[in-house]
Amino acid sequence: MVRQHRLFVLDSSVLMHDPAAIFRFQEHDIYIPMMVLEELDAAKKGHSEVSRNARQASRFFDDLIRQAGDVDITDGLALTGILPNTKEQEEEVLSGKLYFQTQDYVRRLPESLPANVADNKILSAAIAMSEEREGTHVVLVSKDINLRIKATVLGITAEDFFTDQALDDVDLLHTGIQELEPSFWEEHSKDMHSWQEEGRTFYRISGEDCKGWFPNLFLHVNDDSDFQAIVRQVDGEEAVIEYAKDYTQDKHAVWGIAARNAGQNYALNLLMDPEVDFVTIMGMAGTGKTLLTLAAALSQVLDENIYKEVIMTRATISVGEDIGFLPGTEEEKMAPWMGALMDNLEVLTNGDEHNSWERGATNDIISNKVKIRSLNFMRGRTFLNKFLIIDEAQNLTSKQMKTLITRAGPDTKVVCLGNVAQIDTPYLTGTTSGLTYAVDRFKQWDHSGHITLTVGERSRLADFAALAL
Repeated sequence: MVRQHRLFVLDSSVLMHDPAAIFRFQEHDIYIPMMVLEELDAAKKGHSEVSRNARQASRFFDDLIRQAGDVDITDGLALTGILPNTKEQEEEVLSGKLYFQTQDYVRRLPESLPANVADNKILSAAIAMSEEREGTHVVLVSKDINLRIKATVLGITAEDFFTDQALDDVDLLHTGIQELEPSFWEEHSKDMHSWQEEGRTFYRISGEDCKGWFPNLFLHVNDDSDFQAIVRQVDGEEAVIEYAKDYTQDKHAVWGIAARNAGQNYALNLLMDPEVDFVTIMGMAGTGKTLLTLAAALSQVLDENIYKEVIMTRATISVGEDIGFLPGTEEEKMAPWMGALMDNLEVLTNGDEHNSWERGATNDIISNKVKIRSLNFMRGRTFLNKFLIIDEAQNLTSKQMKTLITRAGPDTKVVCLGNVAQIDTPYLTGTTSGLTYAVDRFKQWDHSGHITLTVGERSRLADFAALAL
């Protein structure tokens, strides 16, 4: 079956989201309306991710124009190039042609649409292409849902930009937990080998079930045995699993915090394991993501001296109206955004067993070991021997997530927390969130682990609100 040739009209929102988007449409042609270039020019100033992407998109256009030499730009530019920081670094990317708008199409707009609106100018260019290019399927690609709706009303095919989508459906994202059939042990007991090392219990298991496992996946049997294990190695149809440590017992409490359910127990197993360098924890509000992470961080920094200090950061996306510019140092500016972390630190340091003097001394020590940093100043930094906590990670793009994780130097642990049901960043969805991207890309790595918490432990009011509202 021969594929129909397409012409994709790109909106500026696509290029500000992924400047390399022009290279991701295979053999099809790309059309750039003049209004898109104007919007890229207006967005280029600043240090935000959008500004950097706008500048990079302009550089790609400039490189393609210079490569074309004396070619008439109305004939289109060959879309050949090398994508930076991708698997295609060593391979030339071949595609269709890149066309720029070279004449005014405002007159093609319906009288009901104002001609001076930026989105309407892009629509007029798309309408003109659909009329001029007979036999070519013209598609408007935009991250702006309202522009896509207007295009559809006017009879233009409109699509979202899906290339950066980690999964087709966020529900397909693995939870980090797999339930085994009650007959599992009977079926594998013959070939199973168990042993102990330094007080830890291991099992070597073989069979078809092992094929779908990956490192640091948690296994449990839904029966009275209360068996909980973590996969340590996977090699084809053979796997090594370890009996998980029980953090629900008070004697194993971490900085005074004991797990209240199986999910929290699994999370603490990952957070307290120095061999797991990258941990992602997802879950609705009140499941204990932040409290467990801070408890594990303080325990390993202050008690065990595994890491030198805790670095906390988050995406500064407002739920309501922006509060404007904030005075003070970097930490003072970040303080309003870190309220959830501060609340949990208060819980960890103000226990009844401490008198006021002990609490004051503990708070002084913690203030020297816990640092709050802004995402805006992360580029180019390297964190050595740190416990890095990225809160509200669902609001990061895949590119921002890569920028943060690659800041990790030797002996640094990175923990990402978030809830993909509460994304506040424009143009991001559950399937394109940097958190979803990281969970999916890291699942096969031996030194990473993920857990999705489902049981709320904040209060009965919070649990009911999360479900009913």
